[in-house]
Amino acid sequence: MTPDPRRIAVCPGSYDPITNGHLDVIARAATIFDVVIVGVVNASVRKSHHLFDVEERIAFIQGAITDLDNVEVEPFATLIVDFALAKGARTIVKGLRAISDFEYEFEMNQLNRMQTEEVDTFYLMASPQYSFLSSSGVKELATFGGNIDGLVPAPVVGRLKEQLAR
Repeated sequence: MTPDPRRIAVCPGSYDPITNGHLDVIARAATIFDVVIVGVVNASVRKSHHLFDVEERIAFIQGAITDLDNVEVEPFATLIVDFALAKGARTIVKGLRAISDFEYEFEMNQLNRMQTEEVDTFYLMASPQYSFLSSSGVKELATFGGNIDGLVPAPVVGRLKEQLAR
């Protein structure tokens, strides 16, 4: 098999829901790599319950990346390094907001490298306007009626308020 000469990266996450911070990292990765595959985790030990099912999370992302021709969105339920290898990617792209992100991501990087040295991790620092932004923070704001405009794509705003009102 001939190796794929394109630089392919995987940008994994639960994206429950996708935030503008996630989209910033994805868009920046799309300028660095030939192909970026947004991997939407369908099973996670770290996050036991998702507010939105994987199909809706994928639809939110696809709706927000229509201007990024080299970005694809796919679900996965395996080790991230196995998903990356299956897609021909040799790089995992992750965004870092704070020291706490670094500590967790450092541990994940070491565990991933123990699985295979064929996949490396590329970190992008959060843009300043998104350094505080997280899906869990957005959900908490929405739960108590806070303003989430500008934090998530417009279609997510309405669905998030609707979902949390139940």
